[in-house]
Amino acid sequence: MINKFTLDNGVRIVTEKIDYVKSASIGIWVNVGSNNETEETNGLSHFIEHMLFKGTTNRKANEIAEDMDNLGGQLNAFTSKECTCFYVKVLDENIEEAMDILADMFFNSLFQQEEIDKEISVVIEEIKMYEDSPEDVVHDKLTEIIFNDSPMAYNILGTEENLRTFTTEKVLQYMNEKYSPHNTVISIAGSFDEEKFVRLVEEKFRDWQNTQTEHVELQGEYIRKVEGIHKDLEQLHMCIGNKTIGRHDENYYPLLVLNNIFGGTMSSRIFQEVREKKGLVYSIYSFVSNYSETGIFSIYAGMSYEQAEDALRTILKEMAGMKKGDITLKEFNRAKQQIKGNYILGLESTSSRMSSIGRRELLYNEIQYPEEVIEKINNVKLEDVLKLATELFDIDRLSITFTGNLSKHKNIEKIINNVLGEEYEG
Repeated sequence: MINKFTLDNGVRIVTEKIDYVKSASIGIWVNVGSNNETEETNGLSHFIEHMLFKGTTNRKANEIAEDMDNLGGQLNAFTSKECTCFYVKVLDENIEEAMDILADMFFNSLFQQEEIDKEISVVIEEIKMYEDSPEDVVHDKLTEIIFNDSPMAYNILGTEENLRTFTTEKVLQYMNEKYSPHNTVISIAGSFDEEKFVRLVEEKFRDWQNTQTEHVELQGEYIRKVEGIHKDLEQLHMCIGNKTIGRHDENYYPLLVLNNIFGGTMSSRIFQEVREKKGLVYSIYSFVSNYSETGIFSIYAGMSYEQAEDALRTILKEMAGMKKGDITLKEFNRAKQQIKGNYILGLESTSSRMSSIGRRELLYNEIQYPEEVIEKINNVKLEDVLKLATELFDIDRLSITFTGNLSKHKNIEKIINNVLGEEYEG
């Protein structure tokens, strides 16, 4: 049973009891991510996530870690394009102590300039590590193209140039403007006393007053591009994608089925055709990233420079085939079964349950039970998937990003454009 409570100041609490476990996962979710940022503040949402671990008026940074280790628990956080989450997983007997640590970090962090300067260096190293991953580089470049001229295009980590401008004043101003009771959800899943937990949250959060923040979704116009990034690499890394729908769209579940059939698993079309049958790549897969109002469908492949033409042509032929209705009932039913199985298996931990109910309440202001999700997957019809394929696999709307040694292989962009210009009969 999932229950919801709302404090007088607007903070929402969602709870799900799981009687057969002895632990609980708790998350503080704030509807603040990189899509809230401006060009000047890009990276601040993620940076604040880091800074909440750097000491409070009650605990030094090492004491936060030690206090959590003393409980035998786990403490972490993450930032996405749409939200920031601070979470713990502890034994049910330590919920009160864990909430004390979380609330202390959330309300009493010091943001000392000395610690900010040190953390700027840490995040710059994180950016460099990310830039050393060609798979991440091509995905990020595709995201920039798909979400052109909107904050959704921003890198969550920000830029080195921006990071060097961060100060105590800038951090506090951003938090005061963006963090509010009205855009905050606290979720818990596992073994706990519900009445006691709600009282505990109320005690920690009831005095938090702030102006109600307005969450604006800015959309950019998508203009397809083919764009390369030079890096001295032994392989060519390529990402192919198109703009797609948000999570509330009626075609969300047909999209998941389409992705599963096309490239979401080892039995998928492109994995079997491009990797197993033709041996053109080592790694290839497709995936969807869906947000509240928009999304990306993308395919990643890593290959030798000499195989790029054949690999891309094979991928586009598979797209053309699915556009023409080449989906069997067998693979359609298998895809639905895989999605259901992955979904249910993914809920078999308190962390994933906490994440599921917290994110859904935060971003969609709703409670959704697993039975409802399963029903929506079951209700997907083959014609829904086929209709979506005709829209999504429009070759004239596909963008392609790639990275590799473009000095040595100057003809890669020309090859890609030539393959895109061919006719595909499926």
